[in-house]
Amino acid sequence: MTDWATIAQLATAAGTLVLAVATFASVRSGNRAARVAELSLMSRLRPLLLPSRIQDPEEKVGFQDDHWVRVPGGQAHAEATEDAIYLVLPLRNMGEGLAVLNAWAWRPGRMTGTVDRPDPADFRRLTRDLYIAPHDLGFWQGAFRDPTEPVFTDVTKTIIGRQAFTIDLLYGDGEGGQRMISRFMVTPVRDDAWLAAVSHHWNLDRADPR
Repeated sequence: MTDWATIAQLATAAGTLVLAVATFASVRSGNRAARVAELSLMSRLRPLLLPSRIQDPEEKVGFQDDHWVRVPGGQAHAEATEDAIYLVLPLRNMGEGLAVLNAWAWRPGRMTGTVDRPDPADFRRLTRDLYIAPHDLGFWQGAFRDPTEPVFTDVTKTIIGRQAFTIDLLYGDGEGGQRMISRFMVTPVRDDAWLAAVSHHWNLDRADPR
């Protein structure tokens, strides 16, 4: 005799399985679409800093003690006095999003990207955030103001001795995410000029592309 109850149960179970598979596929497809949309949005918010080009206009930069400097495109500024050290890098944001600069670190010598990623805990906070709009020009500025600090003497000797040094910049997008560290090498050229070049970028909030 045909067991219609069993057949009905099996049919119900099969239908439930098909529905579950369809639901899983739909959810998976929806998650994939949401992830693609998220990545697309992040790419539109992501900044990327490079040195400005030689043909770019000079940057006029003022410090909190009313000390002003003018820096030509593609170059850098390094000046040591008895009371303060002034550093400036003209920059270009090649990314699609607003760049918000908030910390930096000075290192002696010409360091390349083969060195391990810098530790953000070693960075100095800027006294104010600096902003560079997408595909626009801007600058970074930093200063040492404590002559009793050991690094003050090291930086002064480096500048007066016309030796190369490295600046690591920590910045992110306008939402406070997608943090990145970009490494800039500063090299003396001629008698009084400094040339800036980028050597590496590190991602802090997502995987590096290398």
